[in-house]
Amino acid sequence: MTGPEPTETVHGPSVPTASVVLAGTLEAIGAGAYVVDEQGCIIATNTRAEQLLGRSADDLLGQDAHDLLHRGPDGQPLPRTQCAMRQAFHAGRTAQAEEDWFACGDGTLLRISWLITPYDVGGRHAGTLVVFHTPHHPQATDPRPEPAAQPLSELHRLALLAETTAQLTSTLDVDEALRRLVALVLPRLADWAVIDLITERDEVWRTVVVHSDGDTLTHHEDLQGPMPPIPEESPMPLSRALRGVASNLAGPQTYQGPPDSGIAVEQRRLFDATGMHSAAIAPIRSTRAVLGALTLGRDENQAPFTPADLPLIEDIARRAGLALDNARLYQRQRKVAETMQNHLLPQMPGVSGLQMAVRYLPAPDASQVGGDWYDAFPLSDASTALAIGDVVGHDLEAAAGMAQVRNMLRAYAWSQHEPPSRIVERLDEAIQHITDVTMATTIFARVEPAEDGHWQLSWTNAGHPPPLLISHDGLARYLTEGHGILLGTQTGTRRPDATAQLPPGSTLVLYTDGLVEAPRRTLDEGLERLRQHAAALAHRPLASFTDQLLRRVRPSGNDDDVALLAVRVPGR
Repeated sequence: MTGPEPTETVHGPSVPTASVVLAGTLEAIGAGAYVVDEQGCIIATNTRAEQLLGRSADDLLGQDAHDLLHRGPDGQPLPRTQCAMRQAFHAGRTAQAEEDWFACGDGTLLRISWLITPYDVGGRHAGTLVVFHTPHHPQATDPRPEPAAQPLSELHRLALLAETTAQLTSTLDVDEALRRLVALVLPRLADWAVIDLITERDEVWRTVVVHSDGDTLTHHEDLQGPMPPIPEESPMPLSRALRGVASNLAGPQTYQGPPDSGIAVEQRRLFDATGMHSAAIAPIRSTRAVLGALTLGRDENQAPFTPADLPLIEDIARRAGLALDNARLYQRQRKVAETMQNHLLPQMPGVSGLQMAVRYLPAPDASQVGGDWYDAFPLSDASTALAIGDVVGHDLEAAAGMAQVRNMLRAYAWSQHEPPSRIVERLDEAIQHITDVTMATTIFARVEPAEDGHWQLSWTNAGHPPPLLISHDGLARYLTEGHGILLGTQTGTRRPDATAQLPPGSTLVLYTDGLVEAPRRTLDEGLERLRQHAAALAHRPLASFTDQLLRRVRPSGNDDDVALLAVRVPGR
């Protein structure tokens, strides 16, 4: 007979969550702003919009923006076919107008200039951002000075800041956030973008050096790499920015004198290599710490930066700092979560006469550890225990509860020579008193050799999706016997046992509900999808069988983790 195959745990990619996209971002725009959904209904607004329109958030949210706000110059309702903003909304394109009219809450008309642009609200749903202000009253609370070389209108400045907010807050990947930041500022504001980041060990790393030749961006990796430490007293522009002191302007002449630090030497090298004649340097900081510095540089084809340019660049750098901080926190949590999950999930034992393969895929929000688990271990009577389960929750408490349930199940199964039903009854009694687990599901099974190459399976099911048994010829059926209520209900009812034969060449699949459950789809549909694909893959080697099964069956919109344990009896 074929020996056991090595086990493997697979972790899937994370997907950024939608909640970070809208929260707090509209308040930073500095003009009236609201977001509409795919039907044109307002789903988010900022305080400035409420002030300009004389309407509270409760008056705005959920309303069709066109019907509520859009008016002609005499206050008449504006037909949708004549509304430029509505046409841009349906076309999904960016557009702007210098003069239009909105209806205020008191019945008066507000003359506005507006910009509309597609806006990522996360998930599968598209949104649209509308930014507006009164043409004769630009926002005094959040001025945006215009760069000397390429003056930006008020709407263009607002568009740039809105786009910066939307682009940077819709990703939780640091590298992607940096790529988007560069694409936002080049070539719109400068010819060069340099990003220096402070690592978690307080080391400075020149992470990005990019040059723009029109729309072509060229990365200069030879200018990237580790930087000297930040000097504590240096008055030089980059050193001050990295300490979070202030933004400043710089040029080649700034670093021509005797260097006061290693960073000054690197800055002279940067100016010599790039040919920048003018640079604006701003701190990148979050609410908690300074994360680095953003340097924008211009070559001989553009006019130098002036002090009036700094507030806009500071604003962009501030938004970048918040986005990078969120991304770093997310990646740190994800790393902790994945490390913890890997340590909690066991390695599979080698069982003579059986093949085993396991897979674990975290939820798309991989910063959360899940309560899904699997297990297999030898018992004292020479049989082998199999288990799969799901503790309610998606946090560290759920993961800790999962570890408690799994370990108690191991202890009872090893020490008590009883049927699976009785082992799970003891487990249910224990978790109610000595753990914080409120509810959980599990299948606990025993497998042992029988006659003629068959194996005997006995199991009990505590509220879990049923095991799936696939024959070598592709006949697949669910083992629905032995089903009882989930753990933690405190009913004290006796649990049933069930038995089945595992013939040569057959495959048993234990899985958690993340494999078969999805929004807008019934559980029966998910189970039928799993059955069909498992039957079609019956001839595949076990490792390929499990990989393909996950790839084909796991719902694309799944927001849950998935654990899978597959056991195969080799053919004769």
